[in-house]
Amino acid sequence: MLTRESKHIIHTRVKEFVLPPFRDGLVLGRNSPIGSKAMRQALELLVATPFEPIELDNDPIIQEILVRKTLLSRVPKEKLIDFVLKFIKPGMAADEILYLELDIQIQFEAEL
Repeated sequence: MLTRESKHIIHTRVKEFVLPPFRDGLVLGRNSPIGSKAMRQALELLVATPFEPIELDNDPIIQEILVRKTLLSRVPKEKLIDFVLKFIKPGMAADEILYLELDIQIQFEAEL
């Protein structure tokens, strides 16, 4: 029971809620709680940033990759798919949705 001498302490951290709650992309599992079509519709309503859907029809784990369109100007779609299949898929279950944070760097070398 609380008495007059009781002390109440509340600790909190407040951060801005950002939409969408991810920056670069999502990997949707084949059995994820929300389907790829519903996720695309939600993104269209929530954000102005366009996302490109990349469907993986024949993969038993991954149904779709949703990635910011601007990133596909820096890395070819096929290379992104290969990267996800090689590095993300082995640690993923078909009922998951995973966030992607992509740090894509391009190096140029030219002799002038």
